[in-house]
Amino acid sequence: MAIPNIVNVATIHAESVVGDLGTTLTTTLLTGEAEHVYKINVFRVTNVTDNDATVTADLEKGGTHKKIANELTVPANSSVDIIDKTNSFYLEETDLIRGGASAASDLDIVISYEIIDDA
Repeated sequence: MAIPNIVNVATIHAESVVGDLGTTLTTTLLTGEAEHVYKINVFRVTNVTDNDATVTADLEKGGTHKKIANELTVPANSSVDIIDKTNSFYLEETDLIRGGASAASDLDIVISYEIIDDA
């Protein structure tokens, strides 16, 4: 794969994924795609219950996993941004974001990103 040149961009498409988190911490939430770079702009976690819950998320790059949130508390009936425009990052081909929660279906997620292509 050739890494797209983000200085010479042909297209940028806005995308979002939504879902709820289970207790399996290795659930894949988003995977990078060949010939594109994803700029992750927002990773929001919303607690939809009356009890505090925790979220753990990591980034896998080349088989190595690094935490982007580790048992981060999301207070009852509130939202926490793990990633926002001030600390965005890029996801390349085969990179992925994984995550899980302390209790199944307590936490909803929204990941908003841009698909950047130089073709």
